[in-house]
Amino acid sequence: MSATTSSTPDPKHVQQQVRDHLMLNFTDMNVYHDAEIPVFVKGEGCEVIDIHGKRYIDGLSGLYCSNLGHSYGAEIGEAAKQQMTELGFTPTWYVAHPRAAEFAERIAEHAPAGMNRVFFTTGGGEANEAIWKFARQWHDANGQPQRRKAIARNLSYHGTSLGALSFTGLPYAKDPFLPMAIPVSHVAATNPYRHPAAAAGPEAFTAALLAEVEQAVKDAGADEVAMFIAEPVQNSGGCFVPPPGYWQGLREICDRYGILLVADEVINAFGRVGDWFASNRLGIEPDMITFAKGATSALTPLGGVVISDKVAEPFIRGDATYTHGLTFSGHPVSSAIGLAVLDIYERDKVFENVMNNEPMIERKLNELRRIPLVGDVRGMGHFWALELVKDRETKETFEGDEADWLLRRVLSEKMFDAGLLCRLDDRGDPVVQLSPPLVADEAVIDRIVDIVGTVLEDAQAVIDQGIPSKV
Repeated sequence: MSATTSSTPDPKHVQQQVRDHLMLNFTDMNVYHDAEIPVFVKGEGCEVIDIHGKRYIDGLSGLYCSNLGHSYGAEIGEAAKQQMTELGFTPTWYVAHPRAAEFAERIAEHAPAGMNRVFFTTGGGEANEAIWKFARQWHDANGQPQRRKAIARNLSYHGTSLGALSFTGLPYAKDPFLPMAIPVSHVAATNPYRHPAAAAGPEAFTAALLAEVEQAVKDAGADEVAMFIAEPVQNSGGCFVPPPGYWQGLREICDRYGILLVADEVINAFGRVGDWFASNRLGIEPDMITFAKGATSALTPLGGVVISDKVAEPFIRGDATYTHGLTFSGHPVSSAIGLAVLDIYERDKVFENVMNNEPMIERKLNELRRIPLVGDVRGMGHFWALELVKDRETKETFEGDEADWLLRRVLSEKMFDAGLLCRLDDRGDPVVQLSPPLVADEAVIDRIVDIVGTVLEDAQAVIDQGIPSKV
C-alpha cells in the first residue's frame, strides 16, 4: 500500500521502500545492508538537500547533466505545463508536432556546419544505439553492407544497452554479457599522463594515437569498419582532453577508409566544455553527434543524434528507410522543456560563465598539486579530474584493493560528510572527478576546491602513516 505523498516524507519509511523495492543503478546493494541509503528531496542553486535537511554541493551536476543546477524548475515547469495542456503526447512516427520540429531546428542551428537533422531518443545510451543503425543502413545504401565493425577507445563509456555496450571500453561492465552484439576494436584513449609517446611532446603523442587507430582499421579489415566513436573529452578514466590535431587526424583516416566518424557528446554537449557542442570548440567535423543530459538540464529524459547532411542523404531521397523508432522520440513535453532550457542557456549567458570560469578552475585545482597524492590535473570548462598517485615522481598508481581502500574507505565518507558530491572513480587509474553546474560561480568553486583540498590532505596524512597491509 502506498503512503500519502508529503513534502516531508518519513525517512524511515523511505529507507524501507528503497530497501524492499528499488534497484539502484550500478550499486552493490549489500553496501547498504547496515548503512543508510542517501535520499535527496530538494535542490536549490548548486546544492541538493537530503531527507534530513543536510545540504550538499552538487559537484557532479547529478551525473554531468544538471547543467542549470536546481533553481529553474518553476520556470521550466511552466513550459511543461503549457505543453501538457495543449498536447500531452503524440509520437513522431509518420507524424510530427511543433515542439519537436522547433527543438530539432534550434539544435541544428548550433551544431557544426552541414549537420542539419536530428533524431530524438530518451537518453544517451539509446542515442549510441541509434548511430549504429544509421551507420549500418548508410553503408548498406551505399553498396557496402559488409561494414559491420566499429572502433572505440579503451575505458570509454557509451552506454549499457547491448549495442552501446559493445562500444564501451570497460571490461567490468561488459564481461557478464559477452559475447557482444557488435565486433568492436578498442584503441588508446587520449591520456598523455601515462602514454609513453607523450614524453616527446604533443605532436608525437598525436601521431602515436593516430597510428594505432589506422592499424586497428587495417587489422579489422579496412572495408569492414563502419564507424569510429569517441567522446571529444572522454569522461571515464578522468577527463581526457585530446591533443592538438587528434580529431583532425581521425577525420582524415575515416575519410581515407570510408568510415563514419561519431562524436559522443552525451556529456560534452550543451555547455559542459563551454560551447553548444565540444565539436565546435575543438574544430571537429563529425558525421554524427550523440547528445543527452544537458539538452534538458536533466529535467526530463531526452537524448538524440545530430546527423550530417551526408549521412541523412540516402534516407531523405528514399534510397533507405531508417528502420528504428522509440515511442517517446521527440516527446512533446520533453521537447518543450528542452526549448525552455535552451532559452535560459542563451538568456543567462550560461556558456559564457563556463568559459570565464575555466581558467579560474584550472588554476585553483592546480594549486592542489601541493599535495603529493595529486599526480595530474586535467579537463576543460566545468569538467575536471584529479588523478591520484602513490608516488608522483614514478607515477605509481593505486591498484585493486588499495585503490578501493583509498577511494571508498578513505575519501568517499570524508567527501560526503564534508557536504560534497563528486565522483571517486577507479575505472582506470584512481581519479576525483568534479563537474559542477554550469551556473556555478567562484564562491561555489572555492567551496568545492576547499573541501577537496582538505580531504586529500587528510588522506595524504593517512597514507604517510602507511597503507594497511590488509585493506
